[in-house]
Amino acid sequence: MLKIENLNKTFYPGTPEEHRIFKDFSLEIEANVCTTILGPNGCGKSTLFNLISGSIESDSGSINLNGNEINKLPEEKRASYIGKVNQDPSKGVSPSLNILENMSIALKKGEKFTFKKLIKNNNVNMIVEKLKELDLGLEDKLTTQVKFLSGGQRQSLSLLMSTIKRPDLLLLDEHTAALDPKTSKLIMDKTVDLINREKITTLMITHNLRHAIQYSKRIIMLNKGEIVLDVQSEDITEDELTKFYNERILESLKLVS
Repeated sequence: MLKIENLNKTFYPGTPEEHRIFKDFSLEIEANVCTTILGPNGCGKSTLFNLISGSIESDSGSINLNGNEINKLPEEKRASYIGKVNQDPSKGVSPSLNILENMSIALKKGEKFTFKKLIKNNNVNMIVEKLKELDLGLEDKLTTQVKFLSGGQRQSLSLLMSTIKRPDLLLLDEHTAALDPKTSKLIMDKTVDLINREKITTLMITHNLRHAIQYSKRIIMLNKGEIVLDVQSEDITEDELTKFYNERILESLKLVS
């Protein structure tokens, strides 16, 4: 379980550009299921992910993951508990390295290692079996540099790399936004299959309302750093969600502008 209590974050405090994102923000996320975070640009979605992963520091508050307080841990330490897949298919992989090398690096996450001793023979069979689960033929391309893979193949590989050591939490930051609709659906199907199979607690940012309903159990909508909607996916339709988004989010933005 992820438990956030009284989280505060203000950028550029004490300056004319001061901008408060979160004030005493609290949220509990159920274990072993996928929860979607929705909201317009600037509502706090990415900032929330960055606060959880440690790429930016909170001003105050608590972030507890499976009973461990992680708020004071540096980002590299949190990476032992948290997997992340970004919007850019190239960010979660090393394009100049081949598939086997990338997967071997993922297996070393949180450990000290030298590149010379990166690949262990006894891990190759396991890597091949994991790649087979993607059903993309990547197990037959172990020596292919990742830069030669398609966007969907790279994103699938990034997903597998981020979960191969079964993190306590998986953060999906618009991980299908850069893909075409057909590939996006393929990646989402594989994502949910992996989450359900490995029982991984997952937070997913998306602007695709249909994906939010279809692929997650719970939907949370943010606006100006506050929760404006918190509902089970099965209890809302796409039309209802779209109407709420338009009325409560887009209209409020027009008033501000």
